[in-house]
Amino acid sequence: MPLNRRTFLGRSAAAGAGVALVGGAAVPAGATGRGHGSGHGHGSGHGRPGKRYSFTVMGTTDLHGNVFNWDYFTDKEFDDAAHNDVGLAKISTLVEGIRREKGRGNTLLIDAGDTIQGTQLSYYYAKIDPITAKRGPVHPMAQAMNAIGYDAAALGNHEFNYGIPVLRKFEEQCDFPLLGANALDARTLKPAFAPYVIKRLRTPHGQDVRVAVLGLTNPGIAIWDKANVQGKMTFPGLEEQAAKWVPKLRSMGADVVIVSAHSGTDGSSSYGDQVPYVENAATLVAENVPGIDAILVGHAHAEIPERRVVNKKTGREVVLSEPAKWGQRLTVFDFDLVWERGGWAVERAGSKVLNSNTSVEDRKITRLLSDEHAKAVAYVNQVIGTSTVAMSTVDAPWQDEPIIDLINHVQTETVRAALAGGEWAALPVLSQASCFSRTAAIPAGEVTIKDAAGLYPFENTMEARLLTGAQIKEYLEFSARYYVQTAAGAPVDTSKLTNAGNTPDYNYDVVSGVTYEIDVAKPAGSRIADLRFDGAPLDPAARFVLAVNNYRASGGGNFPHVAAAQQLWSNSDEIRNTIIGWVKDAGTVDPAVFASVGWKLTRDGVPVF
Repeated sequence: MPLNRRTFLGRSAAAGAGVALVGGAAVPAGATGRGHGSGHGHGSGHGRPGKRYSFTVMGTTDLHGNVFNWDYFTDKEFDDAAHNDVGLAKISTLVEGIRREKGRGNTLLIDAGDTIQGTQLSYYYAKIDPITAKRGPVHPMAQAMNAIGYDAAALGNHEFNYGIPVLRKFEEQCDFPLLGANALDARTLKPAFAPYVIKRLRTPHGQDVRVAVLGLTNPGIAIWDKANVQGKMTFPGLEEQAAKWVPKLRSMGADVVIVSAHSGTDGSSSYGDQVPYVENAATLVAENVPGIDAILVGHAHAEIPERRVVNKKTGREVVLSEPAKWGQRLTVFDFDLVWERGGWAVERAGSKVLNSNTSVEDRKITRLLSDEHAKAVAYVNQVIGTSTVAMSTVDAPWQDEPIIDLINHVQTETVRAALAGGEWAALPVLSQASCFSRTAAIPAGEVTIKDAAGLYPFENTMEARLLTGAQIKEYLEFSARYYVQTAAGAPVDTSKLTNAGNTPDYNYDVVSGVTYEIDVAKPAGSRIADLRFDGAPLDPAARFVLAVNNYRASGGGNFPHVAAAQQLWSNSDEIRNTIIGWVKDAGTVDPAVFASVGWKLTRDGVPVF
């Protein structure tokens, strides 16, 4: 499809007390081009002469479709062990409080990406009542963010999950630009979205402050959403593109440069050498690209109130902050500027995060989207089939349970169908699955969408990777580290049997399509026994297709072999929605169709259970 270039038309829009310059638009007459004259001190320096001005930039990230403080999978108010709250309705209250305190014209509000995917509310308006339909609805995230008054949002990798047409429609519905300096048209290698926006803040002194926001997204999009972007867009590295754009922004007269980066801070990459760029590059950008004052960090779902990174070329500090996920936190950057040598310079900058559980939901936002919320709630409570028996994950961490077999059965069937008629169709398909929640359940009788979706609370998508029998064995050995070594004859306490070395439940995989024993009396690394395929000992040289979630395939959990294995297929539909579709199509969930005892815990060959 042709790429939407509307953000390059240089439109000016009122933004609080300022003017926005988007993308490649020229700076108006009178703008001066100055170099980076800012530095970050630890004191206010208010004894120095000169005109001063202070302003605040607020930031969110990884909202993942959360408007209300609501969990659509449990159909009740969101809560977790730390009693976090979620959603833009809570964020709106915090934002309005800051605007009252600082003065609305002295504030900006930005986001660092992953906005339109993650809840059943956002899924509903991508797939069930899609915003791309003729006379379709306005996306609830666009409605909420417009009402709150966002100034810009960077693209996240999950923005591409539903395809470029959905993303373009969302972009069209937003009253603010979606920024992605390193999201390029594959044919022209020019930016496919606005790279930046420049906001002008009016000061009492007659000289406006020009604040540039540069948006950067994740190069992993090329892998994770290959089916949606291949041949259409390409995604070079954050550091390289920041080095290209930051000097341009300074030469255009930007007094302050803020980067909104959908990229974590730790320098790691989960995609190995599949992409020659670092996934979590925010610290590298701060260290190596001169001229940046602050970075709003996203992608990693971490909480970083304030981190100061010294730029290696200038010695100046760059302030980084990441406000967790889902609207649980709001980052607040405060900047103190001084007028010197004919321009504004950053005298001091700092950041903090506010917890949304300290605020109430803004009724303006909840009223605005009450109908959309009601539709999503009704959707998740739809009956999609029946189950012949009740199934639960209560014992799934230590026994082969039908409810986990269901996940593996759906994944195996999906991959087998995707490979049918192709080069890999003759290879046997194995599948991995984890017990994500020990409280997930499918009731006997009617099964709703939320029942099926509750089996898979994460936003993972599915891939197929090529592994050998020997690699499968090593994969299983790695997984079996999850169990605490328990001597033969010693009492077994299930509350103390699992999570050895603080391994979380989601990093314990069972694999279907083979049968095996896990001898918990033996040390980790030598526990897999009697590993068989089709009744015969597993051939180390045999080749298998492994149906695997994208988190694991991209290195999540650090399982051996899978991240480096050849990718045979992938798609961008969430696995939980694939499960929902399977239940709808099947009508009846009957463990007799898919359940079997493929693995068991043993000690010296004697079953533990």
